[in-house]
Amino acid sequence: MSSALEKPQIVSHIQKSLNYTLFDCKWIPCSAKFVCMGNFARGTGVLQIYEVSHGELVLLKEIEKSKPFKCGTFGATSLQQRHLSTGDFDGNLHIWNLEAPDMPVYSVKAHKEIINSIDGVGGLGIGEGAPEVVTGSRDGMVKVWDPRQKDTPVANMQPADGDSRRDCWTVAFGHAYSSQERCVCAGYDNGDIKLFDLRTMSLRWEKNIRNGVCCVEFDRKDINMNKLVATSLEGKFHVFDMRTQHPTKGFAAVSEKVYKSTIWQGRHLPQNRDIFMTAGGAGSLHLWKYEYPAQRSKKDSENTDMGVAGTVTLLQNVTVSTQPIGSLDWSPDKQGLCVCTAFDQTVRVLIATKLNRV
Repeated sequence: MSSALEKPQIVSHIQKSLNYTLFDCKWIPCSAKFVCMGNFARGTGVLQIYEVSHGELVLLKEIEKSKPFKCGTFGATSLQQRHLSTGDFDGNLHIWNLEAPDMPVYSVKAHKEIINSIDGVGGLGIGEGAPEVVTGSRDGMVKVWDPRQKDTPVANMQPADGDSRRDCWTVAFGHAYSSQERCVCAGYDNGDIKLFDLRTMSLRWEKNIRNGVCCVEFDRKDINMNKLVATSLEGKFHVFDMRTQHPTKGFAAVSEKVYKSTIWQGRHLPQNRDIFMTAGGAGSLHLWKYEYPAQRSKKDSENTDMGVAGTVTLLQNVTVSTQPIGSLDWSPDKQGLCVCTAFDQTVRVLIATKLNRV
């Protein structure tokens, strides 16, 4: 009994039913507030800002726009401005000042079809170099945008002429440890994971994990690439050790299958990069810890360095909903505090305890 209580616990702190479909949620940096994004049944988009106050969720602001919101990020904004970048169902990238949301401070028709995923880097003091936003869309393209540059992307990763266009489901920045270095990882519906090097403008690595890739995330954006978590359909996730790339075998990986259903999200704890949470299609959350091997690289038969994968340990799991959990975000300011949304139109604030002891 005592050992069970010494493990981290995932406690449902607050839950609130809403009257629209939720697609994403993000904590507003340096605050007890978060923003929810989604669409009303009438087909319009909605942003809501909530504050956690005395065990309740207080609605501070509701913003309705013409197109449904699919995804959002604060990753490319300063801590002073805290502007939210969003991708919508019509392929628009907007950046909003949530204090004055009547008109976006930046707007571009980024894609021909829905923007499935968005990420930012260079803001919030995370990542060296310029603030940038990356978008991934059903049109098969991955584009990188500089909010200071209007209308044209600074990079556009798309299939070669004649190649089939695969639906891009997820994008993530990483490797932004200097003003020159930066990578984008993208996951596609056919199981492809592609790593693009933005300094050399080349495809650095690709792998197929045989199931649609729902989420990719580096454990840290602002360090030399360390680990990458990729989650997929049919309940499998992979953790790649990104420190050692073998010329033919690529990166070493450990994979785990614990769900029968899709793993929609994988999110690393901001305060400890070796702890991450996966969110499943059956409404369950699993908290994991990655353990490094004794040696992270070894020589193969031809004396070439190759990576050695570690192991993952399940710390705790809990089922909070009957529907898939579509989004999850850890608070950057309060260790263990997270918000998640599910397709039962409910937003939940959760607390994971004892994370400093694992």
